[in-house]
Amino acid sequence: MRQIAFYGKGGIGKSTTSQNTLACLAEQGHKILIVGCDPKADSTRLILHSKAQDTILSLAAAAGSVEDLEIEDVMKVGYLDIKCVESGGPEPGVGCAGRGVITSINFLEENGAYEDTDYVSYDVLGDVVCGGFAMPIRENKAQEIYIVMSGEMMAMYAANNISKGILKYANSGGVRLGALICNERQTDKELELAEELAKKLGTFLIKFVPRDNIVQHAELRRMTVVEYAPDSKQAGEYRDLATKIHANKGNGIIPTPITMDELEDMLMAHGIMKQVDESQVGLTAAEVAVA
Repeated sequence: MRQIAFYGKGGIGKSTTSQNTLACLAEQGHKILIVGCDPKADSTRLILHSKAQDTILSLAAAAGSVEDLEIEDVMKVGYLDIKCVESGGPEPGVGCAGRGVITSINFLEENGAYEDTDYVSYDVLGDVVCGGFAMPIRENKAQEIYIVMSGEMMAMYAANNISKGILKYANSGGVRLGALICNERQTDKELELAEELAKKLGTFLIKFVPRDNIVQHAELRRMTVVEYAPDSKQAGEYRDLATKIHANKGNGIIPTPITMDELEDMLMAHGIMKQVDESQVGLTAAEVAVA
């Protein structure tokens, strides 16, 4: 069994990318379990064709405690027999969202959820900013981390930050960075920046996923692209990513994160961030363009 995790900045398309990729792995005959580690509980909606799955935390609250739950209560089976679980989280502004991740993984392990499974995939929110969200890394649950990013500065900042979290626990837990996945946002020099960041981190860009509106069309129907439009070019892109991840077993690395200054220097070198001339300070964007 391989335990992988998809990390990335919020809103980068991490859950969409992971569900489409896992659907392709299931299409190839692999048995999949998805463990959603995002309080939004949207890590399985395309597989289950639903708005949001009932979460372990919400079910535990209704039942009285997590000990009162059975595995059948929290696990749903969706497209191509993919097993789905959502950790959930507390109400906004109350408690620790990472608690749901810890509670879920412990519950699933104790109740045999990982048996007869080829891939366990953790879909994890944003940066590694707290112990709860870092648990799949810290406790050696996820052995391979795939970071979904784009050519936008904050997405690259998040990818670098996540790499710092992997580095922190790599020697004690054995977790490794599998590769970067670039979910195209059609920003300037996006492919070049993604490849350069990967090189600086000591890894590689496993896939540049092109932007296509068919992804949104499928999502509106709560479906993955490979189910909604199996013969489309975009479905082929996700199948290619799934094949590459399957072939990447054992090739993970301990990353070499860079500083914020190095990240900004990289962007400047590609002309993405430009030094502001003192004579232009206070001018509007249009006035700067003319100047």
